[in-house]
Amino acid sequence: MQELDFPKFSFRFKNRENKVSIFDPIRKKFVILQPEEWVRQNCLQFLMEIKGFPKSLINVEKELLINDLKKRYDIVVFNPNGSIHLVVECKAPKVPITQNTFDQIARYNLALNARYLMITNGLNHYYCAMDYQQSRYHFLKDIPEYA
Repeated sequence: MQELDFPKFSFRFKNRENKVSIFDPIRKKFVILQPEEWVRQNCLQFLMEIKGFPKSLINVEKELLINDLKKRYDIVVFNPNGSIHLVVECKAPKVPITQNTFDQIARYNLALNARYLMITNGLNHYYCAMDYQQSRYHFLKDIPEYA
């Protein structure tokens, strides 16, 4: 898999029927290793090992309903009270991050109301803090560590 702009983490891999899978510690199962999944798994390790987010507060690949359309978010981190702290949108490394990507996570966040947003393709990472009073987001240099 392609080298990403994350620290080096260790992963569990499995090869079955010429398909490589990677263990997802949140879903507690092996999932087919695709480029976007590689980014997602690196991002999960980054959030848990570097930023200190508890594994118990992280959710991966869940469905949500937006304007009667079924969508799937990549990663959501909850606060202990059940509100949403962070929404992460992962793209494959070859997928450029464009305004459409920001629009996508903004649409998701209409339903989720997270405090922070993160967009990554593994090579470029963007972090935002939501300002609900002014209906906009502010770019950050990094995502704050879990407090």
